[in-house]
Amino acid sequence: MTAESLTLASSSPRRRQLLEMLGIPVRAVSPDIPEVRRPVETPVDYVERLAREKALSVGGRLVLGADTTVVVRDEVLEKPTDAADALRMLNKLQGRTHQVVTSVALVTDETIHQATDVTNVVFRRMDPAFLEAYVATGEPMDKAGAYGIQGYGAALVERIDGDFFGVMGLPIRLVLSLLERAGRPYRFGDRSGTAAVTEVR
Repeated sequence: MTAESLTLASSSPRRRQLLEMLGIPVRAVSPDIPEVRRPVETPVDYVERLAREKALSVGGRLVLGADTTVVVRDEVLEKPTDAADALRMLNKLQGRTHQVVTSVALVTDETIHQATDVTNVVFRRMDPAFLEAYVATGEPMDKAGAYGIQGYGAALVERIDGDFFGVMGLPIRLVLSLLERAGRPYRFGDRSGTAAVTEVR
C-alpha cells in the first residue's frame, strides 16, 4: 500500500479543513465551472452534475469534487449576490424546514464514484434586526443559502435532521465510502495524528 494525495476540486476552505482534520493529504485546486442550473434539472440533478464536472475539470489521479445547495419549497438558494440578497434568503428560511443537498464525486482511474446527501435543517424565528446583524458579519456572502452552520450561522438553527458535515459542504461518511469503493480506503495514522488515503495494490 502506498500513500496518495487527494486533489480537492474546490475553493472552499471548509471542505479542505474537514479532510485535513482526518489527516488526509490534500491538494486544493479551484475548478472553473459555471454554477448555472439548467431549466430541466431538479436540485439533486443540479448538484450531482456540478460535483462531477468539478472533479473532471482538474488534473490528478484521485480527484474529489463537491457541490452544495439549499432548497426551500422547491426554490434553490445559492450564494447571495449581495447583502440584500442574503437577507432575502434568510427571511425565506426563518421558521421553516429546508433541505441542504450536497453531492460528492470521486474520479479515479477514469471511473466516477458518486453519492449525495440530503439533510433537513430547521431555522428559528428571528426578528429583522437579528438577521441584519448576521448579514453584517459578512459570513453569509460565500455560502449557499446565505449561512454557515459551523460559524455565526449556528445561532440561526433550531435543529437538523441528518448529516452535520453535509450541511457544512462535505459529508465525511460519503467521502470515506467513495474512497473505499475506489480501492483507496482511509486508514488512521500513527500517534503523531497523521493519516492517509492508501492505494491498495
